[in-house]
Amino acid sequence: MTVVQAKNLVKDYSLNSITVHALRGLNLEFQAGEFAAMAGPSGSGKSTFLHLAGCLDTLTAGSMIINGQDTAELSGKALALLRRDSIGFIFQAYNLIPVLSTEENIGFPLTLLGVDRREIQERTAKVLRQVGLEGMEKRRPKEMSGGQQQRVAIARALVKRPALILADEPTANLDSQTGREILEIMLKLNQELGTSFIFSTHDQMVMDFARRIVYIRDGQIERDEAKAA
Repeated sequence: MTVVQAKNLVKDYSLNSITVHALRGLNLEFQAGEFAAMAGPSGSGKSTFLHLAGCLDTLTAGSMIINGQDTAELSGKALALLRRDSIGFIFQAYNLIPVLSTEENIGFPLTLLGVDRREIQERTAKVLRQVGLEGMEKRRPKEMSGGQQQRVAIARALVKRPALILADEPTANLDSQTGREILEIMLKLNQELGTSFIFSTHDQMVMDFARRIVYIRDGQIERDEAKAA
């Protein structure tokens, strides 16, 4: 099953009256269960691709199809629902809510989905175990290390059981050992749950873990390499 399909994808930005061509007619597909990385220099277009796949930005031309839905044909409300229901996000800055505890941060997406309180508690407890954060349910983000905060971010992305998780430079603010631990958690969850992961990264360690690497430069695919199983 195809979870992400870009067809002749174009994204232009205006910057100080100059047009920046971030993506230039890009064609790319990701299948269910992939653990893939998009790599390339700064400004290559990899983060732009993730933002379009995550319905966080609008395309200039072409199409971006997520779980069979063409995002260019969806209303703002429909895009928000697709993003809420089908896509999880992991960012390098963690983006946790400072005043909420670990369990509250993780359960917040389920609250938005209208899930009842008991199920929120059950699903939150399960993902806490999966990412190794038992005993830290009541801690606030400021009371946790960077690696622990990123584990909370992973759990928050997973708790709504999305088909797709987009991770934008998820190891950028972590030391090598912590980054490796985070990647091992995500790979294990990918293998156990079948959730699709797509990373944007400069980190060679992320590329080493990925089962497929799409190299992008100047808004176009330079090469696309799948690793042997």
